[in-house]
Amino acid sequence: MRKLSVLLFLFFTFTAFKSDKPAYHFFNSKGKAVKYKKVLSAAAKADVVFFGEEHNDPICHWMELELTKDLYKTKDGKIILGAEMFEHDNQLILDEYLKGEVSRANFNQEAKLWPNYKTDYQPLVNFALDHHLEFIATNIPRRYAAMVYRKGFGILDSLTAEAKSYMAPLPIPYDPNLKGYKDMLLQMGGMMEHGSPNLPKAQAVKDATMAWFIAKYAGKGDLFIHFNGAYHSDNFQGIIWYLNKYKPGLKIMTISSVEQKDVDSLSKVNLNKADFILAVPDDMTKTY
Repeated sequence: MRKLSVLLFLFFTFTAFKSDKPAYHFFNSKGKAVKYKKVLSAAAKADVVFFGEEHNDPICHWMELELTKDLYKTKDGKIILGAEMFEHDNQLILDEYLKGEVSRANFNQEAKLWPNYKTDYQPLVNFALDHHLEFIATNIPRRYAAMVYRKGFGILDSLTAEAKSYMAPLPIPYDPNLKGYKDMLLQMGGMMEHGSPNLPKAQAVKDATMAWFIAKYAGKGDLFIHFNGAYHSDNFQGIIWYLNKYKPGLKIMTISSVEQKDVDSLSKVNLNKADFILAVPDDMTKTY
């Protein structure tokens, strides 16, 4: 009877667990499930935290805001925010908005904001506004990345000094054998007539520029939290490769976001992408 009771208890416990529908799970790089508290603790010990997101995933954006709030408390307000979603030629208006010098209406109208800004990034900007935090527009203006896509790095030499101030110093270091850039070319394989072999270079100039502006603020006592597409920091490459060149010795912690059919365990293809991997159901509703 006792054995039967134990078996029934285990059956109903397992059934109840399987009937749950978790919105996410965190895993370490080796695929072991971890609690959010462990992610927070590791982030608090870093100089720079990279939150690699899926741009249209609501769980990513909610978690970015929650992590920012908790790190603000843990670090006694000593945090700086930065994001791929803001181009560096918009730093002035972003600063003006955060200082209360321009209205939200003017900022929303004049800044180059992503289509999903109001749902996904405005909460982070509002948090910076409410808590008097610096928010760094780290990305290169897209027009210059487009120039690299069309004609390669060399075209950047023709730009004015002011234009060059919005990007990493020239010449841009480049390693075509980095996994992200190599994979990009392989994926283009059969589509070369519709694309440019300079695509990885256009990605690299974004990575280099984001790293350059992060390097200007990181390692001075405040924790720098950077938000970017996961592909910009996955496998500890992309932005991180450049950051280690521009400012070696920083303590860097990375989060990658992945979509899976089942989030109870981490798929092999997603192992080792980052220090921590945020797994979200692949049928999660999207923000756009």
